[in-house]
Amino acid sequence: MGQDNLQKDMRDNLDKSKIGLMVLYEISNLMRTTLQLEQILYIILTGVTAHEGLGFNRAMLFLVNEEENILEGKIGIGPDTGEDAKKIWHLIESQKMTLEDLIATYDKFKAQPDPQLNNLVKSIKIPLREESGILALTCLEGMPFEIKESSAKERTNDNSLRLLQATEFVTVPLKARDKVIGVILADNLYTKQPITKEDIRLLTMFANQAGLAIENSRLYEKTVFLSNIDSLTGLFNHGYFQTILEKKIKESNAEEKKLSLIMLDIDLFKNFNDSLGHQFGDKILSKVAHIIKSSIREVDIAARYGGEEFAVILPNTTKEVASTIADRIRTSIEKRNFLSTGLQPPKNLTISAGIATFPEDASSKEGTIRAADSALYKAKELGRNRIVCFKK
Repeated sequence: MGQDNLQKDMRDNLDKSKIGLMVLYEISNLMRTTLQLEQILYIILTGVTAHEGLGFNRAMLFLVNEEENILEGKIGIGPDTGEDAKKIWHLIESQKMTLEDLIATYDKFKAQPDPQLNNLVKSIKIPLREESGILALTCLEGMPFEIKESSAKERTNDNSLRLLQATEFVTVPLKARDKVIGVILADNLYTKQPITKEDIRLLTMFANQAGLAIENSRLYEKTVFLSNIDSLTGLFNHGYFQTILEKKIKESNAEEKKLSLIMLDIDLFKNFNDSLGHQFGDKILSKVAHIIKSSIREVDIAARYGGEEFAVILPNTTKEVASTIADRIRTSIEKRNFLSTGLQPPKNLTISAGIATFPEDASSKEGTIRAADSALYKAKELGRNRIVCFKK
């Protein structure tokens, strides 16, 4: 009888392993359908939490921020309460939703306000030190940890666990090319289902696949980002400016908000190039770009429009506020000492700028650019080193 039970347990474990490997294969294929990082993170945690996936109640994903040497919460998927859990699982069962069906709800997930768990996870930033807790330790040691309720209670100084109400859980490192890039935390907060060694093994295997998908996505996003950057100034290039202005104007139109555009040009730039050479001219362009970037807000978008002309997109901004920002750029440049190798430029460097606001000055992207350009030329006509707002 005991031998029969042992054989049955072995068969059950083997069946579970086969199912688990099939799930891993399916999720890995789904991760290959996109290179967008946010979508990949959603696929990963849906795979961890879906009943047809690895079946955990909740999952949270954290990524390493190398610049700040911290672990940052990126996404959390799972019910906020036990009551929510019952409703969600009943809905999934009644609609017979497959893993692929759940992953297809990404756009809906993105459009809705963040659930409580997702908000909590995103608020977490953990210094990468051993004393910072189990999430940091998982990252530093590069190995999974299974935490039972008794040992979780001993970790009273681990603020992240207390915030997430994590009492019995598993953490696994996300690895890419022998380097830990993040951590997944998964638990069964509502069902209280024990986490088995097989669960941890499958989650670890899955995390290895997920780590590579995340790293590939980051490399792709970096390549896309660099293709949109002007190599001399570090600002966005003309092509990206056209694309993002179109997008921002559509958003402004949908939200019935104003958008302002500053077009600015270095006054008499040809004189600098002719008298001091193109290398010095390039240095001026680079320094002007730096001043522009440091003079605007985080939401604003600066680009090199072409030659010595620059553009700044200011979402949700009135003409009056745009004029203040433009004048801050102008005065900062005027006060700057542009010396190089002991040579003094023939005159102080100044800029002229034109401002137009959507939708009061124009109803399209092209019209807004034309209006701002028209105001810029008016500033030149009036003697340069000034800001002019477009008037119909």
